[in-house]
Amino acid sequence: MLGPYISLIADNSTNAPYVLIGTGTVIVVFGLFGCFATCRGSPWMLKLYAMFLSLVFLAELVAGISGFVFRHEIKGTFHRTYTDAVLNYNAEDEASRAVDNLQHRLRCCGVYNYTSWFGSVYYPSNGIPASCCFNASDCNPDELRNTTLAPSKVYHQGCYELVTSFMETNMAIIAGVTFGIAFSQLIGMLLACCLSRIITANQYEMV
Repeated sequence: MLGPYISLIADNSTNAPYVLIGTGTVIVVFGLFGCFATCRGSPWMLKLYAMFLSLVFLAELVAGISGFVFRHEIKGTFHRTYTDAVLNYNAEDEASRAVDNLQHRLRCCGVYNYTSWFGSVYYPSNGIPASCCFNASDCNPDELRNTTLAPSKVYHQGCYELVTSFMETNMAIIAGVTFGIAFSQLIGMLLACCLSRIITANQYEMV
């Protein structure tokens, strides 16, 4: 579902979906290994599981900090790629469909406003895209090419401002959730180490 939008965020094709799927698979495997280690009551397996959790914790921590620190770079990349998608819009390729989706869903038009479309290769023959219209059935190419009539038919707010304001507003929440999930790994590490010590102590007592 996020595929079309990724083309507006990344300069080149990205492997982000595959990285997320791979990370999820690894975490599930680690979780199953932890269950198996607990059932077997094996101290060394529990210690190995704790080590796995520490690696996951560090990876999540680095990812969260990087996202927060480089948020302005992400905004800059989005501005550059979205501007490029608007200027080279043709209503057919993936980037153009993503632009239409974004404008329709967020009820916005262009990078800063509808005037961003005046420099597009699409504008001279077709005008502003119909995805900018308040009511698509009430728009036609002749009106959308007319700089006097078009403003009364399309949204005035730019998409870049909406997307970046959403990022700024929710960045603290996203960072908090990320760190909360990461630190939950610490509890698993502590429990695994404590259980490993208890099992080892019991084995010595039995001997």
